[in-house]
Amino acid sequence: MPKSKRLMELMMTVNRKRRFKVQELADEFGVSKRTILRDLQELSELGVPLYSEVGPHGGYQVVRERVLPPIAFTEEEAVAMFFAVHALRHYSSLPFEAESASALSKFYLHMPGDVRDRIDSMKNRVDFITPTRRGDAPCLALLLDAAVHRKVLVVEYESKKEGAGSRCIQPVCIYANNGFWYCTAYCFLRQGFRVFRCDRIREAEYDLSGTEPLELSDVRLSRREAAEPKEPIRLRAELSRSGVQRCEAELWLAPMLHVREDGSGLIDKDVSRSDIPFYTDFFIGLGDGVVLEEPEELKEAIRRRLTELLVRYR
Repeated sequence: MPKSKRLMELMMTVNRKRRFKVQELADEFGVSKRTILRDLQELSELGVPLYSEVGPHGGYQVVRERVLPPIAFTEEEAVAMFFAVHALRHYSSLPFEAESASALSKFYLHMPGDVRDRIDSMKNRVDFITPTRRGDAPCLALLLDAAVHRKVLVVEYESKKEGAGSRCIQPVCIYANNGFWYCTAYCFLRQGFRVFRCDRIREAEYDLSGTEPLELSDVRLSRREAAEPKEPIRLRAELSRSGVQRCEAELWLAPMLHVREDGSGLIDKDVSRSDIPFYTDFFIGLGDGVVLEEPEELKEAIRRRLTELLVRYR
């Protein structure tokens, strides 16, 4: 095997194994231990972060911040990757903000000059617009880590209805929608799933009180998929084509939306009675794109809200 090919395969092997002994690699590649030692030295000089441990149980190990093996991109793939990361600049907060900026810089600087020129000419011709929001979400990285590793957090959350307060939550996932970041989590205070606006989570830290994490690996993005509504009430509404288009932009609404072949739609689902204030403002915003059939309680809430608005602008 040519040395250049062996070094490339060796780089991928050590990244995959993370921990290994020289003899293992020598046997795998069919070369001497001396040759493998020289190859490892060259990989180290190229930037692969290796360190060795002596003793009967020693060997080589790749440090935590390992370098991934090089990947060959076509020109079109490189341009697509650049703009995929470039589009994230519209978000004021990211769970991997510094890393994405660093990756984009490396990606751009190591491209051939003609590809960089092509990207520069495209920057003012294509974009993925996301509303720029003023509020920062400083706890995104911690929320994501807790979701991945099944950990419980204590957060300071500023609720629109209840004001600021402390919550004990177990994050399930985070997602971006319409310029905001949201966290689906189990709330131990409410004993149910809730969706938290991440910019309203001002502080977060790991829970040290001994709260036992729950097994939530099967829970999806929307809390309405995660649990049955408390105090269920039937919600049924007919949607025009324009109403459907506006509803399709709402991630939480997708499981409730039935779209017909002509583009119109129907919402027919049990929801929590406590969510009526939210649905009141939401359906008012749909205007003539929706005809609400039930519940009567929601109709009355909409009438009260519209009356308040008429008084304000009379």
